[in-house]
Amino acid sequence: MVSALVFLAPGFEEIEAATVVDVLRRCGVSVTAAGLKSNAIEGAHGVKYVPDASVHDVAVKDFNAVICPGGSPGYLNLRKDNRVLNMVREAFLSNKLVAAICAAPAVLSDTGILRGKNCTIYPGMEAELIKGGGRPQKDLVVEDGNIITSQGPATALLFALRVAERLVGKKTAAVVRERTLTNLVVK
Repeated sequence: MVSALVFLAPGFEEIEAATVVDVLRRCGVSVTAAGLKSNAIEGAHGVKYVPDASVHDVAVKDFNAVICPGGSPGYLNLRKDNRVLNMVREAFLSNKLVAAICAAPAVLSDTGILRGKNCTIYPGMEAELIKGGGRPQKDLVVEDGNIITSQGPATALLFALRVAERLVGKKTAAVVRERTLTNLVVK
């Protein structure tokens, strides 16, 4: 079964994390939300989520993709965690899909995997991409090789569906796009 690892750090953006987990599960992807701590984690807007596992208990080799939601201070907590940085780098070097949304592409930048890659980030944070060698784009979702980046909460459905396309194919993602009515608001 195709699987994805979604990191949850204190202060994560709830819309992004919930949307990615939900859309991927609707597409038949086995998703593990791994917390930087094992108990409930509070998002940037006070919503608490209980992770499926701790980052201590998961291994990149068991997943087809690793995904970083944004949010502040969520992305700051991700970028301070060496386990997360090492797992992102390992996934990239193993040709697994690496995806980040909102401010979280800064985490990818910190690992060095954006060097020479087209990417996007929350508007106004482009310097974070440049310092890691990334080439900022204005598109809502940017795909370059095995990296997908997106701009923020309003782009979460588009981002999740693009990740789903890569993991389970365009046909399955199109069904979920229609069932979530995304096809009515974004062509």
